[in-house]
Amino acid sequence: MPPRRAVPHHQTQATLSEHQAALAASEEARRRLEVIVGELRREKFGAKSEKLRPDQYHLPLEDVEIAQGVLDAAQEKAAAIIQGRSRGASDQARHRNRGCLPAHLPRVERIIEPASTLCPCGCGAMTKIGEDVSERLDVIPAQWRELVTRRPKYACRRCSGAVVQAHAPEHVVPGGLPTEAAIAQVIVAKFGDHTPFYRQAGIYARQGIRLDRATLGNWSGRACFHLQPIGDHMRRQLAAADRLFMDETTAPVLAPGRGQTKKGFFWAIVSDDRGHSGPSPPIVLFRYASGRSGAFAEQFLDGFNGRFLQCDAYEGYDRLTGVARPQGPSTLVHCWSHPRRRFVKLARNSRSPIAEDAVRQIALLYAIEATVRGSSPKIRLAARKEHSRPVVVALKPWFEKQLSMISSSSTLAQDIRYALNHWPGLTRFLEDGSLELDTNPVENAIRPDLVRPILTTRRRG
Repeated sequence: MPPRRAVPHHQTQATLSEHQAALAASEEARRRLEVIVGELRREKFGAKSEKLRPDQYHLPLEDVEIAQGVLDAAQEKAAAIIQGRSRGASDQARHRNRGCLPAHLPRVERIIEPASTLCPCGCGAMTKIGEDVSERLDVIPAQWRELVTRRPKYACRRCSGAVVQAHAPEHVVPGGLPTEAAIAQVIVAKFGDHTPFYRQAGIYARQGIRLDRATLGNWSGRACFHLQPIGDHMRRQLAAADRLFMDETTAPVLAPGRGQTKKGFFWAIVSDDRGHSGPSPPIVLFRYASGRSGAFAEQFLDGFNGRFLQCDAYEGYDRLTGVARPQGPSTLVHCWSHPRRRFVKLARNSRSPIAEDAVRQIALLYAIEATVRGSSPKIRLAARKEHSRPVVVALKPWFEKQLSMISSSSTLAQDIRYALNHWPGLTRFLEDGSLELDTNPVENAIRPDLVRPILTTRRRG
């Protein structure tokens, strides 16, 4: 057996270094995979709040509430049988909901008199000495009715020459079945409550009214035609605003002939000056496009005369900074909630102390904003210069220092680079008191859980 040759020391060290580097890379990959899996679990099953302690806002499941209601009803029935329908039990039920009903609701009173108000001892009629009052929430189910319009004709019996009659009112569907209120109900149910036409047809059929989905769609289309001037006016108001919010969201669109849907995009354009008590009313305008290209953003903002566009860091908006306009290109103002959201996810999934510190620093900016929300731009800008600017000035070198101490391929490094790469847009709120810290006004407008009237206009051409 040939003798084993000794491995040189420098080769052993090189091999050991390679193994250590491979192990380190493997460990880093494992941590990144755990973070990704944790984010997916959190996105699927976790809380959506970005606050530091979301456990304070636990929302019980609906099934638990239903079960609790069944238990309460059983206990109340048992107590009524054992003790009788005592005054204390009814008072307790009334006190539970007292003051919850809004004052604008119409009040309908009913008086329940005893079967007899004669004294059982034969003394005669008894005197009222008080009463118990209970206030409960009642509802009249939606009721369809037939509106009959009569236009009498009048003629002179002497000369028989003149005949007068009121002009027939104009309708959205001339000579058609629906009133304007009925069409409004269909539109609100479709676009506000997200109830498709075929489901509405089923709801109306339960009251014996047969309306197919094509008819409901035709009514809605006619109403959109008559509402178009309102959309044009809103578009002119947005064009005159000094600052706009913009965001886009996906929407499934029917693809005829394919038997499936395709992905479309709704672009939301918002003007909201309530944060600095501006005089203009808030406006939300939705535009539809087949894609997410920045060319659509440029097209939808054609004629916009303002200086600022508050948006996320999607690179499609960058082309707007190069569009030649008489007043100069648009200035992008980026959103602090986007980097905060990244650090919140990382802090939840990996318990990273650096991510937790970043969340705390960003939370300071939001706490400062809360103290001046609704104030004039001058007051807001003064507060930002005094309180927010020191936080922002210290945050950038802190980010850079942390970035130099961690793996460049880690998720934390990616999140820090995201903030640093968009630092000019993130810090622009320190220059103008009318700017907001984030794009929440437009994000809230496109969230499906918020029901609000909006006007959608399709892209022409």
